[in-house]
Amino acid sequence: MTTTPSPTSSVQLLEVAPELAGQRIDNFLRTQLKGVPKTLIYRILRKGEVRVNKGRIKPDYRLQAGDLVRVPPLRLPERDEPVPVAASLLERLEAAILYEDKGLVVLNKPAGIAVHGGSGLSFGVIEALRQLRPEAKEMELVHRLDRDTSGLLMIAKKRSMLRHLHQALRGDGVDKRYLALVRGRWESARKQVSAPLLKNTLRSGERMVEVDDEGKEALTLFKVVRRFGEFATLVEARPITGRTHQIRVHAKHAGHSIAGDSKYGDEAFTREVRELGGKRLFLHAYALRVPLPEGGVLELEAPVDELWERTLERLGA
Repeated sequence: MTTTPSPTSSVQLLEVAPELAGQRIDNFLRTQLKGVPKTLIYRILRKGEVRVNKGRIKPDYRLQAGDLVRVPPLRLPERDEPVPVAASLLERLEAAILYEDKGLVVLNKPAGIAVHGGSGLSFGVIEALRQLRPEAKEMELVHRLDRDTSGLLMIAKKRSMLRHLHQALRGDGVDKRYLALVRGRWESARKQVSAPLLKNTLRSGERMVEVDDEGKEALTLFKVVRRFGEFATLVEARPITGRTHQIRVHAKHAGHSIAGDSKYGDEAFTREVRELGGKRLFLHAYALRVPLPEGGVLELEAPVDELWERTLERLGA
C-alpha cells in the first residue's frame, strides 16, 4: 500500500497488494477507509467517482495485484461534529416549540420522530435541537416519549434546570396527561389501573413490557373523554409512576388496547382505525403542569395533529 487512507484528504491513490487480489472493490474500500460510512462508499462507487487504473468500475469489480485505486476527496463530520439534520426537520421542530426560556424548551413532538439517535437512527429531537440552539451547550432530554407518541416533550438547556425537573419528576410536582384512543366502550367514567410492570428484552433486541408480579409498581389513572359507541373510546391517561410503555400496557391490561399500537395493540381494531385514515399510534401527551425553579408553575397544552382530528371526526360521523 503506497498511502495511509485519510477520510478528509484530497485525492487518494491506493495500490493493491498481492494478498488482496481477488477482493471486491467495495469490500476493499470498506476495510481501507476507516470511519467512512458504507453509504458514502457505495455512493462514490455508484457515481463512478472511484477509478481503477484510471478507468471506471462497477461495485462488484474484483481487484488485481498492482491495481491503482483512485479515491476522490471525502468530507466527513469531525469526531465531535453533529450529523447534519435535514433542514425540513429542523424547521418542523422549530415550529413545534410551544415554550422556551433561558433554561427550558418544551415542544409538541410530532409522531414518528425519535427523541434521540440510536438503533439505526443517526439523530432524533435532541440532536436536532442541539443544532437549532448551538449556544446551549448543556442541552439534555428531561424525559422521553416513544417514537410514535406525539406531544409535550421537555428539553433542559441548563444542568440546573435538568436537576430541578428530575427532582420534580421523582416527586409529585409534575402532572403529565395523555389522550389515547382505545378499543371498545370504556364503561367506567374513571378507572385506576395499578399493575406492576416488568421489562423484557426479546432475542431480536426488541424491548417489551408486561404486567408481572415481579415487576415495578405502576399506577395510571384513566378518565373517559368521549365514547364512540361500542367501537372506541377517547380517554385521558395520567401516569402517576413513569414506567416504560406504562400507558400502553395498562390500557391493554384494562381490556382496551390503544389504536395503532404495533406492540401491545389489537390488529383488527388498528386496521379498522387505519381504514378511517388513522395511520399512527393514538397516544398524545397533551397537558403538562411543571414547577419552575424561580417559583410559579408552567402549564401547557399541545393540540393533536390534523390526522388525529380527522380520524375522530370520521368516528363521530
